[in-house]
Amino acid sequence: MSKKRIATVIRKTRETDIVAAINLDGTGRTEVDTGLPFLDHMLELLGKHALIDLRLKARGDLHVDYHHTVEDIGLVLGTALDQALGDRKGIGRYGSSCIPMDDALARAVIDLGGRPYLVFEMTHRQKKIIDFDLGLIREFFQAFSVQARMNLHIHQFYGKDAHHAYEAVFKALARALRMGCTRDPRVKGVPSSKGRI
Repeated sequence: MSKKRIATVIRKTRETDIVAAINLDGTGRTEVDTGLPFLDHMLELLGKHALIDLRLKARGDLHVDYHHTVEDIGLVLGTALDQALGDRKGIGRYGSSCIPMDDALARAVIDLGGRPYLVFEMTHRQKKIIDFDLGLIREFFQAFSVQARMNLHIHQFYGKDAHHAYEAVFKALARALRMGCTRDPRVKGVPSSKGRI
């Protein structure tokens, strides 16, 4: 039987207290509580459409601002993904998806080859949804991609509604992760000509 691809990561600082548990071979069950309803919704979409079981509880200094909490959640989830992938043997490695959400369209392309890099391009310019600073989503993805050791390219092409634009982004990333994390029985060892990731 294949080794379970699960991880639990805890991060406690003076600014945040976060615990996340993921199962890469799940069914998309999510329990997310960050104190930030919009981010909860986006992370629920990520787990659901990636078929990754995700439990995440975060408490942060939201009375100061949301930055510490959002960035640290990215760090914790990226670390959990990296740990759950283990040696990355047998995975598809690459994934891409282009997802519409009503008026919005977004694409996510990933490489789980161990070299972190982020390209994040949004055409939507709205700054907030209720009181949530949408600029923090870039900070989340930066932390997530670095800790996951993932090359991540996100392009949101168009869309008038901010919620739809960001929902399309998270769903596109979810489907790209689903593709890249999936085991392919034809892949022997790590999917790299170098012999290691």
